[in-house]
Parts: sequence; structure tokens; C-alpha cells
Amino acid sequence: MRYLAYLNKFFWQYRKLALWGILFVFLSNYFRVLQPQTIREALDLVVDNIQLYALFSGSRIQGLFFRMLGSQLLYFGILVLFLALVMGVFMYYTRQTIIVMSRLIEYDIRKEIYLHYQQLDLAFYKRNNTGDLMARVTEDVSKVRMYLGPAVLYGVNLVSLFISVIYAMLAVSPVLTMYALLPLPFLSISIYYVSNLINDRSEQIQKQLARLNSIAQEVYSGIRVVKAYVQERPMARFFGAETETFKNLSLKLTTVNAFFYPLMLLLVGASTLLTVYMGGILVVRGGISAGNIAEFVIYVNMLTWPVTSIGWIASIVQQAAASQKRINEFLETKPVIESPEGGYAARVEGKLRFDRVSFTYPDTGIQALKGVSFELLPGQKMAIIGRTGSGKSTMADLIARMYDVSEGQITVDDRDVRSWDLETLRTAIGYVPQDVFLFSDTVAANISFGIPQADREAVERFASYASIHREICALPEGYDTMVGERGVTLSGGQKQRIAIARALIKQPDLLILDDCLSAVDTNTEKEILRYFNEALHDKTALIITHRIYSLLQFDKILVFDQGRIVEEGTHESLLAQKGYYADLYERQRLEEVESE
Repeated sequence: MRYLAYLNKFFWQYRKLALWGILFVFLSNYFRVLQPQTIREALDLVVDNIQLYALFSGSRIQGLFFRMLGSQLLYFGILVLFLALVMGVFMYYTRQTIIVMSRLIEYDIRKEIYLHYQQLDLAFYKRNNTGDLMARVTEDVSKVRMYLGPAVLYGVNLVSLFISVIYAMLAVSPVLTMYALLPLPFLSISIYYVSNLINDRSEQIQKQLARLNSIAQEVYSGIRVVKAYVQERPMARFFGAETETFKNLSLKLTTVNAFFYPLMLLLVGASTLLTVYMGGILVVRGGISAGNIAEFVIYVNMLTWPVTSIGWIASIVQQAAASQKRINEFLETKPVIESPEGGYAARVEGKLRFDRVSFTYPDTGIQALKGVSFELLPGQKMAIIGRTGSGKSTMADLIARMYDVSEGQITVDDRDVRSWDLETLRTAIGYVPQDVFLFSDTVAANISFGIPQADREAVERFASYASIHREICALPEGYDTMVGERGVTLSGGQKQRIAIARALIKQPDLLILDDCLSAVDTNTEKEILRYFNEALHDKTALIITHRIYSLLQFDKILVFDQGRIVEEGTHESLLAQKGYYADLYERQRLEEVESE
């Protein structure tokens, strides 16, 4: 229960609903226990008056006696219906309190997990697959809700019904009570054993289901790759094999479940037989009435489900504890990147400095940067050029503080980035990552993602700056066109330009473009770069690229290789060095000449 102790704060938060629910359970069971007593009185009335009725056989008094007896039985029948109606009303309010409480807590837990997910850093998401994250916020939370609602409800019901029924039975006959309840402990132990088997196999099924979800999600996300490599059938066979495992586990669970009801009926039937047999003996001895036997049979059947539910409740609690343990593991995970308490919050001027910065990825141990130092003044433009894997994109992540440096220091406006308020810092940065991501929403919503309050005029204006306005207007519904999951309905170049518009509409003080023009044709590239020269004259900008943009005037150009700066200078000075930059420039110029 130590894992489920985390939920106590929610019970306290909704304590009024919980207390009212418990009260309604006790009231419902009070009226339920009165029903067998009413039936006993009715049955005793009939038994006691059978001989008297026979004495008046053939006389007018017999008819009058029959009507009087019928009126009394009708009274008892109406009373039983009334008691059932009152019991039903309290049962309704029981569900409207305890079950509603469980749904409210379920909502709070999902929201808490979602908000916590958003606070965790990139390293966390690289360690955990999406399918597992989704399973914890859906399947695991649902199992916890079963504990919060049905398990609590039936647990309270079990206690209150046992107190009420056992008290009523003992008041009639302690001996008959002992015989009537004799099989019930065996029933509870048997169901508990079966429930443990069910729990173990359910956990295996849950793990396999999470695996199936992960496989399906990867295939759906990478369907282009699957089709391009003609791997539909192999992937179907692979998924089929995993589904077969899931099916076999489910069949094993079904086999165990098949023992549940026969076992319950066997032991309940044994309890009923003992009640009738021993009750008959006691009636003959004059210890109880015939109506008491009927009363006890009803009591035994009343206790059947609560006793049976002991194992079921125990199974739910075990499953909920296992699920809450998985949830707690995530909730207890602290983000490595956090905004400092009382962090610096002011307008970013744009001065950027790297001071002997080194960085090693925590999960892989790969060192991406080695002693990088440079300074960029407000309004200056810098290009970062280098081969794939040379550490260029890592710099962008470090500036936006997706990771913290391993050694050295990064400052923005002469303040360590770790001392800045995280929201203030990232709001001032316009970042277009190499791997463009679009949400499954409209084009307009994707562009205005960073500025949700932006009007349509601003969205269209910045789309024009990114040279994508005309193509958006040509879409079926223009800016209201749904782009599909991850922007699957758009080309690579269109996605890149929408991402650029999304960064530009923020009007950031520091713009970082990570190889964001790789899928754009030459003419479109010129249009975008022409806007950059005009609009970014007072903004600090870093452009990470494999290409050399002759249309942009850079104050500094850094050439990276294996995490180090190997060349540094202006365009002219780097050409004079006749190194990697000069070779790249010559190759690119030859390609442009050949393409013309």
C-alpha cells in the first residue's frame, strides 16, 4: 500500500464526497437488511395461519380470512418494494459520490502526469519510448481509478453489510449463523488465490499490450519508410507474432477466469444447503421459525458477492499498486533542466558568449563539443558550418537550454543561461530545429503556436516572409487546412518554411536556424534570405548549415569538426585560409554553375 499512499492527498481533497458516499453505503445496507426480516414475517404469517385457514374450510369465514391474509401479504409486499426503492435511492447517491470522486481524481492524476511530462527534459524522452509513456497515462491511471472507485465502494459495502447482516443473523440464531457462514471463508480464500493468478497474468498482458502500442505507433509514424522499402508483409508478420503472444496470454487469463463463477456457485450452493438442512433441524426443535430459514438463505446470498469481492478487491488493489508504482516512478523523476528560483527575467538584448564549453550526452557518453569559445554581440549574425555529427545542432540545444553544459559556461547578456528564468529565456529565442515538427492542426495554428493570440493578418504576413503564403493559399482550405500528423500532408520544404514562419512571428531577440533551408529550392531560398537581411538587421542570429549563403552578410563564420572550432573568421578571411570552408565554397559554386 505504500505506493497507493500517494493517493491520500486526493482522498483528502475530495473528503466530503468520500464521507457522504460512506454514509450512503451504510444507509443503503440498513434498508437492505430490513427486507429479509420483512419476508420472514410474511412467511411466518402464512405458515402460522395455514392450519387456521384449513379449519374454516367450506365456510364464509374462510373467504373473509383469505382476504384479510391477502391484505396483510400485500402490505408486506409493498413494504419490501418500498425498502428496495429506498435502498436503490441510497445506492444511486453512493455511486454519485464515490464513483464521481474516483472520476475526478482520475482527471486530476492524468492532468498531473501530463503537466509533469511537459516539465521533463529531452534526455528523459530519449530514455523512454512513447508507447510506454502513453500506457502510464491511460492504462495505469484506469487501473488506479478502479481502486479509487469500485474497490473503495465495494470495500466499504463489504464492511457495512457484514456488520449489519452478521448482527441480524446472530440475533436470530448463533448456531445457524455459524453453519451458514462456514463455506464463505473457503470461498474468499479460493477467490483470492484465483485473483492472484488473474493479477499475474493481467500484468503480463499489460506489458505485451504496451509493446503492441509502441510497435503500432512506430509503424504508423514511419509508414513512408515501411512502404518505400516494401516491408509491409515483414512488418505484418512481426506484428502478427507479437499479437499471437498477446492472444496466448489472454487465453491463459480466460482459462483462469473460467474457474471463477463455477467455484463461487459451488461454495454458495454448499452454504445454502447447510442453511436449509440445519435450519430445518432447528425448526423441528422449535429453536427458530420456518421464516427464519428463508431469512437466512437471503442473508447468505446477500453476503455471497461481498465475500467473493474480497479476492476481487484484493486483485484490484494489487493491480492499482503496480500501476501506481509505475506512475510514481515518472512523477518522482526530477527534470535535470529547471528554472532557478528567482531566476533572472528581463528583455534579452542578444549578446551571446561560449566560454570553453564542452558537452557530453548523458545517455550515450558521446562528447559533442570540446572547449568551444566565441562571442556574438547584439545584432550580429553568425554562420556555423561543418560536417554531419560535428556538434553544430548541439550548440543550438545548449543555447535554448535543452541540456546544460558539462564544462565551461554559456552566457546571454553576460549572465549564465542557468541563472535565467527558463520561460523568459526561451520566449526570447526563435528556434527552428533540424527535425521540423508540425502539430496535427491547421496551418494557421501551427504558425501562431508560439503566439496563440496572433491575428490572421500577422500569420499571413510572416508566412509571406517565409515564402510560403502563396502555397498555403493554394491548399484546399487555405490557412485552415489540417496538416495531418507531424505535417504528413506537406512537403519537406513546406514544413520547413512553416516552421520558419512559426519562429519569425515571435519576433525573437535571438534567432537560431538549424539547417532549416535544406529542403528549399534555390529561388525560394533567395526570397527567404532576402527577408532575413532586411528583418534581422537588429537581431542576433545563428544559422547552422551545410551550405554557404552568399546572400547573407555574416559577422562571423565558425567551421566545426569533431566538436571543435577548426576555422573562424569572415567569408573573405576563410577563403584566404584555403581550408575546409574554401573547399566547400568551391564545390558549391561548381554545383551552381552546372545546374545553370
